[in-house]
Amino acid sequence: MSKLSEIEALLFVAGEDGLKVRQIAEILSIPPTGVSQSLEKLAAKYEADADCSLALLETSNTYKLVTKQAFAELLRAYSKSPINQSLSRAALETLSIIAYKQPITRVEIDDIRGVNSSGALAKLLAFELVREDGKKEVLGRPNLYVTTEYFLDYMGINHLEELPVVTDTELIAEESQLFGQATESELE
Repeated sequence: MSKLSEIEALLFVAGEDGLKVRQIAEILSIPPTGVSQSLEKLAAKYEADADCSLALLETSNTYKLVTKQAFAELLRAYSKSPINQSLSRAALETLSIIAYKQPITRVEIDDIRGVNSSGALAKLLAFELVREDGKKEVLGRPNLYVTTEYFLDYMGINHLEELPVVTDTELIAEESQLFGQATESELE
């Protein structure tokens, strides 16, 4: 396994958050200069390979794997295609969390769901069901997400107050059905 492939794997898993050179260096126990050189090689590799859709993006000293700009129209068409119009369970869970807890960060959504929500959130943003609404005033200043007017239309409601009220007991019951863990006495 080469350092280049290890860096690529780390960037893939990091998703939209990306990684800083220092973080990669710490994880791989190599000097930051070695990481920088490897990142340059990786970027050149992607750029030179016409059969590869990936590119390396560097913003604010953070590196991310992204698709090449040439694929923007294709991906836009895919996200709006009829085959892709239904929302996955992950997207629906993420949308529900945003609707009830807004404004909320992706990390907070991940904590509630217990898994990474980057893909589901990207789909909801592409469908314009949610939007970024500023930054949370904490370290790292993560984006805050809220639902849109289109979300209200999609749900057939006029105001967020029209969303069904969900109690903790209902959440526990639903979770127990999903995971078969709670007994009826635990719900009372």
